[in-house]
Amino acid sequence: MHRSPGRLAVAFALALACALAVASCGTFGKSTATGAEAMLGDFEKAIEDQDPSATALLTSSPELAMIAYEATFNGMAADKVDVDVQRAEEYSDGTATFELKTTWSLGDKHEFQTITQGSARKLTLGWRVQWEPGLLAEDLPTGGSLRMVRTDANPAPAVLDRAGKKMLTLQTINNIVLDPAATGNIAGSVAALSTIIEPLAQLITPDVISRQLADAGNKPVTVVSVRDSDMIALAGDPASVPGVTIKKEPKLVLLDRRLKSPVFDGVQDYWQAIRDATSGWAVQTVVPGQPPVQLAGEQGPPGPDVTTSIDPNTQLDALDAVVEVAQPASILVVDAGTGEIRAAMRNDAAEASDITIDKGYTPGATLGSVADVINRLAGADDARAGQLLAQLGLGVDFKVAGVRPAGSGGQQSTAKPVTFRPEDLRVSALNMATLGVAIARGNSVAPSVIAGVPGQVQGGDLGAVDPAVLAAIDKAMRDTAADGDASDLVNAGGLRALVGTNGPQGPGWFVGIQGNRVFVVYCEGERSGSAALAVAQRFLSPRPHQQ
Repeated sequence: MHRSPGRLAVAFALALACALAVASCGTFGKSTATGAEAMLGDFEKAIEDQDPSATALLTSSPELAMIAYEATFNGMAADKVDVDVQRAEEYSDGTATFELKTTWSLGDKHEFQTITQGSARKLTLGWRVQWEPGLLAEDLPTGGSLRMVRTDANPAPAVLDRAGKKMLTLQTINNIVLDPAATGNIAGSVAALSTIIEPLAQLITPDVISRQLADAGNKPVTVVSVRDSDMIALAGDPASVPGVTIKKEPKLVLLDRRLKSPVFDGVQDYWQAIRDATSGWAVQTVVPGQPPVQLAGEQGPPGPDVTTSIDPNTQLDALDAVVEVAQPASILVVDAGTGEIRAAMRNDAAEASDITIDKGYTPGATLGSVADVINRLAGADDARAGQLLAQLGLGVDFKVAGVRPAGSGGQQSTAKPVTFRPEDLRVSALNMATLGVAIARGNSVAPSVIAGVPGQVQGGDLGAVDPAVLAAIDKAMRDTAADGDASDLVNAGGLRALVGTNGPQGPGWFVGIQGNRVFVVYCEGERSGSAALAVAQRFLSPRPHQQ
């Protein structure tokens, strides 16, 4: 509480007048230090500490106050709360009145302020604030609390493919949740829910749901998530099953589910960053059974759509390719002229192994021709070897907007001897794709996936490939396609390729250049070299796709 000399003089005069008139009124300030003042000081501090228990215990109805203050402190999630008790007046009948100025600092320079009126009474336990919801906000109904919410402009940005068509959009997802504690017949609920969701989720049988519950320790589980547009296909209303609730959630989803790709994790991160940067905020009153009422805030502007370099047809070709083999397999396709990512796919086995396009793996014999020419030109000069590697996109890392970092990239080992050996290097699919682009165009460029946002290179300089290196690797790739390991491939007109493994257990690689595209296949497990060739062959033999 803050007092001024002028206010103390007025207070003293008022107290004297009241005493002379034998009136039942009074006032207090710092000089009087009454019990009411001390209690209000504690009340002020408890709110500033955002301590719902301490705040509630200083009121006349701790249980009701506890509910409101706990919900408000959690809902506002303030960085800081400043409270100022003002215009405090104490009366000789054991009551007092005051004004509460509360300033909520909500982050990002957002601030919300209330000025409310309150009263206090001297009870057998001491002075207590008379509890009423209006202490939090004027005219707040019983059971109400405050919260700050994020607001987003509509419509939400979409993610577009390279032709400008929508590929991912924000949609409402219905999470169907089963709580075993909310039903008296869990077996009956499991069976009924399985029947209702069967048209969309044939694999989620009663046994599967029972295992979900067991794995969760019989806590609530999300049995399945269904898009709003698909709810009509269900064989009934899941919420009609005892113990089942539907929790709606906005989520960025693919319009064509077949295009599922690990690259979309990073694209969604980029989309979310735009969404966050353009979001607004609001402080609302929340009362059970009533719509929220906005007290303050501002709406942010709509965010721009995110255009990517992804080509849906190439994505589908890549999907056909990686499911050709049962072992972990992934493929990355980039534009041979620009380095833009056209497709990135992995099969279920690769997803289970967490294979990504930016993790570093050993290249083995795949880079044998690269090692030969670099060792011949660089000799024992480490710096020169590193420079020649970087020109090919090797021995460096890439930071690509729209690609979620998942591990180390192509960091060159400092192992001795100085002579460069492929086994000393770890390369990612991004490194190998950049190598292909460098050979295709004569100089290297960082890969990218978000239109207008070029990739960045770390650990070396890209640029024009040394002519001797370019000639040697180009010849090796042509020989591999004509007479080497890739010579049996069909539909491979104009193909240049590097093929190799790192021993019997792999991994196996295939780096191909054909026309305006570079594609990189990565496989793991036994006979991974043959698997990489099988994936490459399937990619070279695309089939028509239903749109």
